[in-house]
Amino acid sequence: MFTGIVEELGEVTAVENLGDASRFRLRGPVVTDGAKHGDSIAVNGVCLTVVEHEGDEFTADVMAETLTRSSLGALAVGSRVNLERPTAVGARLGGHIVQGHVDGTGEVLERKPSEHWEIVKVSLPAGLSRYVVEKGSITVDGISLTVVDAGDDYFTVSLIPTTLALTTLGAKQPGDPVNLEVDIVAKYVERLMSGQGGQGGQAGQGATR
Repeated sequence: MFTGIVEELGEVTAVENLGDASRFRLRGPVVTDGAKHGDSIAVNGVCLTVVEHEGDEFTADVMAETLTRSSLGALAVGSRVNLERPTAVGARLGGHIVQGHVDGTGEVLERKPSEHWEIVKVSLPAGLSRYVVEKGSITVDGISLTVVDAGDDYFTVSLIPTTLALTTLGAKQPGDPVNLEVDIVAKYVERLMSGQGGQGGQAGQGATR
């Protein structure tokens, strides 16, 4: 589990095409500190498993399904990425509960800068708008953000200078894709309200991606 508080802005240093998958090598001195094979690291909001770790770099295999359903397929050598390690039990939950399971991709529609913050408008895929509400939480490229305005096919977020400087959203331009993960609590509430949450053995098959 993650919290959507990005630990560092990393970089893709190599991409290997494996046919039905890709192997990424990424640089991140903070997240690789103490990392080992099998650990999880969120890359732009996608939970990946560490395959190898050497120095301040790690490699992760990404299957075709993930490449298709997220923006990771657009990454290339030199791409900057948001990196976060899983939260430790007992640690402060600085953002909100983030699983690292992308629900869909959106697109930056416009940016409106002001003196101390910037409003960013992002498209919202069909089927996700019911989970996004004003002042609710949403994860954009692995960043826990508060929704300012929510429409049927878009939402806006307000970004402070720290977020602009230390995450990929500082450089994203209109037309650029972003990974979206809606609040898992909203999906569980929907499941329970539909009357399907209490059917014995099937209850463990709760909300899906």
